[in-house]
Amino acid sequence: MTETNKREHEHDCLEQVIDGVVELGDNQSKVSVGDIQNKIGQRSFGPFLFVPAIIEISPVGGIPGVPSMLALIVALFAIQMLFGRHHFWMPGFLAHRSVSGQKLEKGLNKIRPVVRWLDKVSNKRLDWATSNSFLRVIAVLCVVLATSVPPLELLPFASTAPFSAICLFGLGITTRDGAAIVLGLIVTVGAFVLAGMGLIG
Repeated sequence: MTETNKREHEHDCLEQVIDGVVELGDNQSKVSVGDIQNKIGQRSFGPFLFVPAIIEISPVGGIPGVPSMLALIVALFAIQMLFGRHHFWMPGFLAHRSVSGQKLEKGLNKIRPVVRWLDKVSNKRLDWATSNSFLRVIAVLCVVLATSVPPLELLPFASTAPFSAICLFGLGITTRDGAAIVLGLIVTVGAFVLAGMGLIG
């Protein structure tokens, strides 16, 4: 394997991204949003969508207020993605928000087998779904999905629906798997229906 191919393989490995965040939780009593951003680095749009989503889907997402905070992060990155930024900016008040390192480490370790499985089944396919032009469509959808989270947080586990779609978008972008993005589109429809029910209720 050449050095270039090795770097590309590492770039596409979601478990390694999660490992980095778990390491933060293992070494620090408190892990801030800025710490996680620095650990991910300026990889691509995908991990900046995938990591907040997988954190929300993990047991950490059950902490009150965390889903809305993660939704704000997703919306912020998605807007910057929409305008073609390559270096993401985050306001200080958000970068300094933190969660327990122990809870983060335990929560992500519980969901690690899922991330490992996603890595195994992901393949580069349906190139049109990972094209730069379609990324803008995904960015808009992620902003809309993120705005649906705060009202859904009033319903147990309901905010997992929009974050599942965001997770699939992040997975598809990171691994260049258009099938994951198409599946994310299907989940998005379900999330919008659930959000509509939540708002009506």
